[in-house]
Amino acid sequence: MAAAPRPGSSPRGNRGKKGPLKGTGGHGRKSLEGKGPTPKAEDRVYHKAHRSKQLSERSSAKRGGGRNTRSRHSDETVAGRNSVVEALRASIPAKALHVASRIDMDERVRAALTMAAERGIPVMENSKPELDRMTEDAVHQGLVLQVPPYDYADALDLATETMEKWVKGYTTAPPLFIALDGITDPRNLGAIIRSASAFSAHGVVVPSRRSVGVTATAWKTSAGAAVRVPVAQAGNLNTTLQEFKKLGMFVLGLDGGGEQTLPGLPLATDPVCLVVGSEGKGLSRLVRENCDQIISIPIASSTESLNASMAVGISLYEISVLRSGDRPLATAEENGPEGQD
Repeated sequence: MAAAPRPGSSPRGNRGKKGPLKGTGGHGRKSLEGKGPTPKAEDRVYHKAHRSKQLSERSSAKRGGGRNTRSRHSDETVAGRNSVVEALRASIPAKALHVASRIDMDERVRAALTMAAERGIPVMENSKPELDRMTEDAVHQGLVLQVPPYDYADALDLATETMEKWVKGYTTAPPLFIALDGITDPRNLGAIIRSASAFSAHGVVVPSRRSVGVTATAWKTSAGAAVRVPVAQAGNLNTTLQEFKKLGMFVLGLDGGGEQTLPGLPLATDPVCLVVGSEGKGLSRLVRENCDQIISIPIASSTESLNASMAVGISLYEISVLRSGDRPLATAEENGPEGQD
C-alpha cells in the first residue's frame, strides 16, 4: 500500500508549489472584499436624480459670475386674450406667441396674430395641456405670450457712465436717478418708469432682493417707457447710495416727515438720486441715514400719504421746472436750517 501523504504535504505532481491551487478561491478574494458603499442616486447615470443634478448645475453655472441675477430668471408668460393683446400693444418684448390648436378665432386672436407678424414674433401652436403647464394652469383662453427676463443694467456702472458723460460735457442735463426702497407693486414701478421717461431721468434703480422687478405688468403700466429708460439693479441699496454720493451725486429721500419742502428745491440743478419708499412703511431707517436731505411734498392734512409713483412724478416735475429756469431756487434762509449751505 502507498503511504498516506504527510500532513500539510501536496498531492503528487504539485510538490514544491506554493500558494493556492489553480481553480481555487484565490481569484475570488477580491470579490469577497465588496465594492464599497452604494453610490448616491444623483451619481448613478441611469437614475433620474442624476439628470436633475445635471440640469441644476447647468442652471447655476448660467447664473454665476454676474451681478444681474434677476435678469437670468426663467421666462414669464402673459396669459389670456385681453392681456396678450394689451401686452403686444405696449410693445413688451416677446420671444413667442403660443396659440392653442384649433382655437376659436375672434377679434382679439386676430389682432394678436397680426401684431406678432408685424413685430416678427414667432407663433407656436400648442395643445391645451401644454399651455396649461406653461401658465401653471392659469386661464389662458388659448393665447399665451412668452416674455424673456428683463436685462438689468448694473446700478453703479450706469451711474458712473452717466456722471462721466456729464462731467465731460457730452450731456447738458445733470444726472437724475430714481431709487426704489421696499416697493413691491409692479404697477408702481411701471408708473415710475413712465414718469422717469417723461422728465428725462437717466435711470431707475431697484434692489435685487425683496423688491419689485420689471415684470410684464410693469412693462404694460410703463406704456412702453421701459424701452427708453434703463432699469438698473443694486445688490445692496444702501451701499449703492453711498457709492452714488462718492461720485458726486446728492441722495434725496421722499418722505412726508422731511424738513425740506419740495417747491424751490435747492439741489435740483445738481446730480440727484431721488429715493422713494413704499406707501405704507416709507423709507427704511438705513436708507434715511444715507440721504443728504429728506424732502416732503406739502399735501392736505386729511390725506395721509401720496402713492409712491405719484410722489415721484410730482418731484420729477418740480426738478424739471427748476432745471429749466422757469422758477427760482429756494435759498437756505427760505428753507430753514435744513436748506443748502
